[in-house]
Amino acid sequence: MSTILETNALRVERGNVVILAGVDWKVRRSEHWVILGPNGCGKTSMLKSLTGYLSPSSGSIKVLGKEYGQSDWRKLRLHIGIVTSALQASIPAAEPALDTVISGKFAQLDLWTKHSAADRREAAKYLAFVGATHLAKREWLYLSQGEKQRVLIARSLMAKPRLLILDEPCSGLDPVAREEFLHFVNVLAKRRSGPSLILVTHHVEEIVPGITHALVLKAGAVFKTGKKNDVITTRTLTGAFGSRVSVRRKAGRFQAALH
Repeated sequence: MSTILETNALRVERGNVVILAGVDWKVRRSEHWVILGPNGCGKTSMLKSLTGYLSPSSGSIKVLGKEYGQSDWRKLRLHIGIVTSALQASIPAAEPALDTVISGKFAQLDLWTKHSAADRREAAKYLAFVGATHLAKREWLYLSQGEKQRVLIARSLMAKPRLLILDEPCSGLDPVAREEFLHFVNVLAKRRSGPSLILVTHHVEEIVPGITHALVLKAGAVFKTGKKNDVITTRTLTGAFGSRVSVRRKAGRFQAALH
């Protein structure tokens, strides 16, 4: 199936507040997206809706052609991996990294399900893929922020998702760790058998060359969407953020400055 994710007129209201105002969006296989927008634009609510933790007021969400509310979303969202700092507090401090990775296969936080030697071998393979083999026995408490993000990506890949959401994955990383992590994200984007990516960020500098498309939100609505180089422009970001934002491209990456 070429369409991984599709939203049609997605609307979220709580009380008299409109959080998302009719979002139309489609992610196709081999596309990798960035979501940008100012604080309060609806990014967090959109992620919660996509992962089944926030019910839409109207409109529809489809994953692999199956619609939210008409299919078992507990099974559907196994096709959506997510890496977010919100997960970190739920992982036991003494859990070894390899067990954290295995837990992704069972959509658990705090691994308790009986697992096989094959599961451990597969988890070790994903730890190697994210460059973290040496962390297999290290307890969660003693991982750095960057190491935790890599382990969480390996954990997401255990479920073989068709879509992987990276929710502000560079938050809390120092400049060196951030660039190392973004290099890995770019490798993941170019992996032919890998999932489609959705990178959520406030910083255009974090948009790696492997990202192909961009969605800009403003006040809960789509401000602009399309191919990355057509969307990430001075005009678009100035309009979305309400301040003069100058954007330029250098060596396949974006840079932004306020004026």
